[in-house]
Amino acid sequence: MRRLRLLVPANIRHNSGGNVYNARLVRGLQGLGVDVEVLAVDGSWPDATAKERRRLGSLLGAGEPRAGLDAGTVTIVDGLIACSAPDELEYAAAAGQQAWVLLHMPSIAEPAREARALRAVAGVICTSTSTAQAINAQHGLTSSHIALPGTEPAPVATGSNPPHITAVAALLPNKDQLLTVKALALLQDLDWTASLVGSEDADPEYAQQVRTAITDQGIQDKVRLTGELTGDALDNEWERADLSLLVSREEAFGLVVTESLARGVPVIVRQGTGAVAALTSASPSAGEADVLESTLPGAAVGLSGSPEPLAAVLRHWLEEPRLRSAWREAALAARERLPGWDVTARTVLGIVGGH
Repeated sequence: MRRLRLLVPANIRHNSGGNVYNARLVRGLQGLGVDVEVLAVDGSWPDATAKERRRLGSLLGAGEPRAGLDAGTVTIVDGLIACSAPDELEYAAAAGQQAWVLLHMPSIAEPAREARALRAVAGVICTSTSTAQAINAQHGLTSSHIALPGTEPAPVATGSNPPHITAVAALLPNKDQLLTVKALALLQDLDWTASLVGSEDADPEYAQQVRTAITDQGIQDKVRLTGELTGDALDNEWERADLSLLVSREEAFGLVVTESLARGVPVIVRQGTGAVAALTSASPSAGEADVLESTLPGAAVGLSGSPEPLAAVLRHWLEEPRLRSAWREAALAARERLPGWDVTARTVLGIVGGH
């Protein structure tokens, strides 16, 4: 069986969806008996310096044909790195060292460089249907492959009384925790608690804005900022959750959605993002135009800059025990249909010809 090298950005240290996907893909591949080498590539990706890109080029074998690389090795490069280094990928291809790209999200800032990079490689593996559709629309790349995220098995959450709402995501403007805080502030007449679980280091200025908003809205007794949690601390947070939120402005898939469903916790996502696909992926009616809201393990809500639509859905959920029960039952049913990471690993192997 072929040996795989996975090149990942060393500068992304918070618990991002891309990092989680990469780590669990590696474990899945190793579980299938594949020899996997993970190289954390130093650099300020996606805005790497020329020196950092040259170092990447040497890792790709761009200097000499097969320089330092076994002929049977398949190299996969995280898209955050690859799409900012088209020259290096082109040089590597000219030296007979074509890599594959694992693309979590399309590049918004550098579409031209992304297009060159994706055309220089052996192939593109997208981690969501929405990403595959985006690069097809942007660059006319119709031959990309899709390897959807798997899900780790998890115990069913017990929940809390009063109901507990959790939002697991690094505190970043795209994740829109400020909107969540404003929506929760409109529900102070009801009984609930909430946690915003995620790194405050990725964007300290935005994290401080969120903290200030919680205090200004007078909901500091109801809403807790936990920072990034792992291990037992994260498991304990999921254990007490009754509802999960992922209201990102942009989302390719949203791993936290399936992580929620794995625990029988329903989810509210933002309409128009890839998180909708994650929410419906384990539904028996997924992909059908006539899916009823009540059949979903949660809801996809149309959101703009106003907190009122989110607050309205949350109020309905809090005030209607029958709705809470229906969402919970749908989440428990979805839990039984979620694929594991072994499925993802086998898909990637099949794509790169590893078996």
